[in-house]
Amino acid sequence: MSTAALSAAYAAIEPRSDRDHYSITDLCAEFGVTPRALRFYEDEGLIAPERRGTTRIYSHRDRARLAWILRGKRVGFSLGEIREMIDLYDLGDGRRVQRAVTADRCRDRIAALEAQKRDIDAAIGELNDFLDTIEADIPKD
Repeated sequence: MSTAALSAAYAAIEPRSDRDHYSITDLCAEFGVTPRALRFYEDEGLIAPERRGTTRIYSHRDRARLAWILRGKRVGFSLGEIREMIDLYDLGDGRRVQRAVTADRCRDRIAALEAQKRDIDAAIGELNDFLDTIEADIPKD
C-alpha cells in the first residue's frame, strides 16, 4: 500500500464536498485496494454500492465503511468483528454504542497484541540464548 493510501486509510474519513459518488477506480486509487477486494467486501455485505447496469456507484457511506474495513483488518479484527462495529453506526444514537463497542474491542486487541509481543520477545531471548550456547561449541578458525 502506498504512503498516500496508508495515510488516507488512517485519517478521519470525512465526506468529500467535491463529489457525490465514487467509482471503483476512485476508491481503489484512494485506498490502495484492488477491484476484486471491493467486490469481495460487497459480497460479504460490508459495502453496498448502487448498481447502474454493470457499473458500481459508491457513496460517501461506502467510502467511510471501506476505511473502517481496512483499518480493522490492519489491526487484526475479523470481518465479522468489523461488520458488527460498522453496522452499529445505523442505530441512530449519534454513534454512542458504536464508539463504546469499538473502544472495548480496541482495548481487547491491544491486550492480545501486548501478550503476543511478550511471547515473541521471550522466544527471541530464548533463541538468542540457544544460539549463544551452540556457537560457543563451534571451533574458531
